[in-house]
Amino acid sequence: MGDGPEKLPEDIEALQAALLATRAELASVRAQQSDDHALIAHLKLQIKKLNRDRHGPRSERTARLLDQLELTLEELEASATKDELAAEMAAAKTIKVASFTRKRPSRQPFPEHLPRERVLVPGPTSCICCGGLRLSKLGEDITETLEVIPKSWKVIQHVREKFSCRDCEKISQAPAPFHVLARGWAGPSLLAMVLFERFNQHQPLNRQAERYAKEGVPISLSTLADQVGGCTVALTPLFQRLEAHVLSAERLHGDDTTVPVLAKGKTDTGRIWVYVRDDKPFGGQAPPGAVFYYSRDRAGEHPQAHLVGYSGIFQADAYSGYGKLYDPGRNAGPILEAACWVHARRPFFVMADLAENARRKVQGKKPAVISPLALEAVRRIDALFEIERGINGETPERRRAVRHELSAPLVADLEAWMREQRAKLSRSNDLAKAMDYMLKRWSAFTRFLGDGRICLSNNAAERALRGIALGRKSWLFCGSDRGGDRAAMMYSLIVTAKMNDVDPQAWLADVLARIAAHPAQRLDELLPWNWRAQNKQINRAA
Repeated sequence: MGDGPEKLPEDIEALQAALLATRAELASVRAQQSDDHALIAHLKLQIKKLNRDRHGPRSERTARLLDQLELTLEELEASATKDELAAEMAAAKTIKVASFTRKRPSRQPFPEHLPRERVLVPGPTSCICCGGLRLSKLGEDITETLEVIPKSWKVIQHVREKFSCRDCEKISQAPAPFHVLARGWAGPSLLAMVLFERFNQHQPLNRQAERYAKEGVPISLSTLADQVGGCTVALTPLFQRLEAHVLSAERLHGDDTTVPVLAKGKTDTGRIWVYVRDDKPFGGQAPPGAVFYYSRDRAGEHPQAHLVGYSGIFQADAYSGYGKLYDPGRNAGPILEAACWVHARRPFFVMADLAENARRKVQGKKPAVISPLALEAVRRIDALFEIERGINGETPERRRAVRHELSAPLVADLEAWMREQRAKLSRSNDLAKAMDYMLKRWSAFTRFLGDGRICLSNNAAERALRGIALGRKSWLFCGSDRGGDRAAMMYSLIVTAKMNDVDPQAWLADVLARIAAHPAQRLDELLPWNWRAQNKQINRAA
């Protein structure tokens, strides 16, 4: 009648064929599902990136969320391709099921600047139809494959010929070429690669030495370390010019992070401090820069020494060690404290993280209690950040006017609401602690209303420290305090280059090749932002 179960074939071959067809169908369905999941993940990632480009980071979770989405897409794409190949192999064993093929986005052509190598595939010598030998070429089809050539090494010989004078018998010879280091043997490109991988790619020198040895160029660890030490000495004058530029800013961002430091039988916890100059939010024309310093501990004397000659606006968290910087009687002049609203928002956000609660439910974990007051605080603070996104890059006067009109009423309402709610909470309540953090420093949090140069967040400093946080698991620890100082100097140069959209490795290679013979009074020409400008002029001339 057609309503009952389908009758199975009785012979073994028919059963095997049916089983293979079923397996092929399941593999095709599985491949289709994997493809759908990968497509969904891809679209989610694109939507998040477009929203970030259009509106800017909406919270401190944005960067972390994008990283998670990219990792998810990576896994799903790999799984989808694997399932596609499995479906093809299953379909090949039966004639009843069509093979599944993923619909991939059209690939963009390879960059034009890449060199092309033509590999001519010999054509037929006779007609495949009639066997005739009178063939005439009609054209050609080209299939391009992207390939990489492994890193190549070479030894450059600088040959200086000697000449003797037949009149006076004096020997003449061209002077020896400049080297980055005295009696140096490493070229600037090699030195730049070692420095870049050590301080930007977080590859310790011992791992680099192992890789070079496998490539047929054994270089001892002590030799590499010697080159790194010599390069930091050669680059110190450039660091000093960068330091002077950053510390002459009207406003600075400051922050610090931990670094493990090798000690006797253990590792201590040192600190890396960063001070960032970034005038772009208020339309400043000065190039951005970052200066890093190292210290063995987090004592307040360190930032006081770093900023001993600075006066202006200092945007940072509420670390007590900064307290003496705000003394109005400082010899160098006053430093005005500007608090970070992202730091203030974070504890409220943790108590109102709906997305995290949803994930905990999916994982079968007990969800945290969502605080309605925390949700309201996040909503009010987010309204201020929404206003800021609209005036990013405007002049200080324009920013101050918009804040006076739109932000000031919201800030006043937020303060009144927080003081009213705080009176109802106990001292030990987490929400009360988050409110106290802001209310006790309310003048620092509201200083942005009267000064268009101040940002709402200290994200500029946190972005500068992000590479160090990512690299800690790779380089494990600093070998000494002097190693920490060297690392801080190199971080300053590399991060500043990246802030100015300059390739750090290419910049280091060029600077190391030129700095020995470069006039000291024109040292600013080698700073990243000036180096970029020179490159643009060269490109236009070409």
